Amino acid sequence: MSGTLVVGVSGSPSDPSRTSTLVGATVERLVAELPDAESVTVEIGPLLADLGAAAGREQMAAETQAALAAVEAADVLVVGSPAFRAAYSGAFKLFFDWIGQYDLVDTPVLLTATGGSDRHALLVEHQMRPLFGFFQSTTLPLAVFGNERDFTKRAGGYDIASVDLELRIDQAVRRALPIIRGGFVAAGVDDVRRPADF
Repeated sequence: MSGTLVVGVSGSPSDPSRTSTLVGATVERLVAELPDAESVTVEIGPLLADLGAAAGREQMAAETQAALAAVEAADVLVVGSPAFRAAYSGAFKLFFDWIGQYDLVDTPVLLTATGGSDRHALLVEHQMRPLFGFFQSTTLPLAVFGNERDFTKRAGGYDIASVDLELRIDQAVRRALPIIRGGFVAAGVDDVRRPADF
């Protein structure tokens, strides 16, 4: 597989962010396994004011429009959110509310999340998988969750400090690769039957 566009999306409103660190590490690991792959990472935090105030995409700043377009063009997505009230962040949901309903059909999506403790780990299964089920995306078999103990703070950001988390990223990527490399017969927008067509 060549020319693969891997797009990371961090749904954290904070900077620095453990979620951004986890998404970045997972994207980096995927890109290392895919020949000629390119990557783009979208930080939702700086786009929030634009996403919340615009009545339509044409009214958004060029940076926000480019971020949305990159996600819609992705061959593979790595998405991440911090846990907020036992669900993904409002910032994460707001961003994906602007994504075209049929633009992620069959797109492989590797789910990641962070939280204060392992009690939030099921966020990826009970909240994130259904969201990408709506988009008819292919959520990859293993998700990656990191808690606060898995990271160390440094000047300007966080580093992964847990061998276990590194191994979970590695395992999720290894399980994802056969699916990503195998490809899918993607349903184009014109091939997707909308409710009015039934």
